[in-house]
Amino acid sequence: MPKPTTEDAEPSKPRKPRRAPALARDLGVLDASMLVMGAMIGSGVFITSAESALLVGSPGWLMAAWALAGLMTIAGALSAAELAAMMPKAGGQYYFLRTAYGPLVGFLYGWSLFLVVQTGTIAAVAVAFSKFLGVFVPAISAEHRVILYESGRYAIRVSTQQAAAVAVIAVLTIANTRGLRLGSLIQNTFTFAKTAALIGLILACFLLGIDEKAAAWTSSWWDPWANGWTPNSHYKPPLPVDGYGAVLLLLGLAMIGPLFSSTAWNNVTFLGEETRDPGSTLPKALLRGTAIVVVLYLLANAAYLTTLPFEAIQHAPQERVGTAAMEAAVGPSGRYLMAAAVLISTFGCVNGLILAGARVFYAMARDGLFFQAAARTNDRQVPAVALYAQGAWACLLTLPATVIVASDGGVDYGNLYSELLEYIIPVDLGFCLLMVASVILLRRKAAFLNRPYRTFAYPWTPGVFIVLAGLLVADFLYLRPWTSGAGLVIVLAGVPVYYLWDRLQRRPPAAKAKPAPSPETASE
Repeated sequence: MPKPTTEDAEPSKPRKPRRAPALARDLGVLDASMLVMGAMIGSGVFITSAESALLVGSPGWLMAAWALAGLMTIAGALSAAELAAMMPKAGGQYYFLRTAYGPLVGFLYGWSLFLVVQTGTIAAVAVAFSKFLGVFVPAISAEHRVILYESGRYAIRVSTQQAAAVAVIAVLTIANTRGLRLGSLIQNTFTFAKTAALIGLILACFLLGIDEKAAAWTSSWWDPWANGWTPNSHYKPPLPVDGYGAVLLLLGLAMIGPLFSSTAWNNVTFLGEETRDPGSTLPKALLRGTAIVVVLYLLANAAYLTTLPFEAIQHAPQERVGTAAMEAAVGPSGRYLMAAAVLISTFGCVNGLILAGARVFYAMARDGLFFQAAARTNDRQVPAVALYAQGAWACLLTLPATVIVASDGGVDYGNLYSELLEYIIPVDLGFCLLMVASVILLRRKAAFLNRPYRTFAYPWTPGVFIVLAGLLVADFLYLRPWTSGAGLVIVLAGVPVYYLWDRLQRRPPAAKAKPAPSPETASE
């Protein structure tokens, strides 16, 4: 007879549920730096200078918009590096806000990130990808569309351009469920490629494209009126101030594009639990990554100004300023070279945003502030459910547009890319302001915490960011209330949702139904 096994000798014990594998610490300094740069360099630097140039009307003010955005980016990164080194947790900025201000603010950040900021940025960059794909495949265009729904100021539309944007979001979401190493490999590869492409554009313009008729030599740098500009040239409602007061007011609006181009540097903090030696790695990545990108952005805009007339920057076809500059430098082939470079750039940017963003929803789910399914990792040690939820909502955000009724009664539809920027930036900037302010707050509230890195030139560095960000948020809400205000309304809508969610989480589980008594029990 076979000997009884332990399982035969002892009564069977209920098995504990298998815990999902934890996140893996696989990111080094190079990977983290590539994530910072890759999430920042997308489509903005090749597109948004057209809108900014229209708003401010002169080369000097255009460069000022990019320089101020760069100053804010570096000040924000210098400040956030202290928090990232001190609290290297999954979710990064979400965790910082939750620690400094409590779970309500942490929830509102995650709620806004999911509904507005991260998914909206993914959608905007994916739309830019499809815009430049249209250079090679003309059938991919915003003009080839079907209007699904229209009411008042808003419409839901589907075009071949949007279909291409949805496809790239879906492909990269699936790729990132296959493991962090694959996601970071895609990120590193495309970040190297697009950084090289941006440097190539700058060199081509300076070495081959310098033109004596370009904006740098023929336009007044600081007097937009000398260039035929008026405060209402591009912004139609009357402004409350005249002269340079109007220029400064519109300078804030002109910074939406540069700020969008520089946003997402904070995404590396979302992967704090997946970074090796985070106390050293995260500050290095934030400082190196943002500094390199800001310098490249300033050089790229200087290259546009030395290659193109100012009107050509303002009215570049479909806002493709980078393409127009490359064509001026190397001829007609430049159009295709630049389109290929932007495709690489936006593809890598969407990947970085998808990779990082899902970690916030994973962290929220662990804290009971998001659906519990998002707190699980798959067998590749990545939060797959959070990735799928993020991807689905980002796809939906490619569909809405504003309805514009012309004076003759004709109907047109807003620029989806620009509208997504206006929808995102005030909310993103507001939460970045709170994050940077938390550096000061936690110095007082949690002075005992170990700080492997301390903010350079404290408190002036966070102070500069806080003042500029506060002024800009107010400016955006005043000048673009319908799009900027929509993002703010979504943030505020999260307050009752938080309290309802918290109440449901605290409710004790319903008592299990007792089995009906057997006839024998009943007779007793």
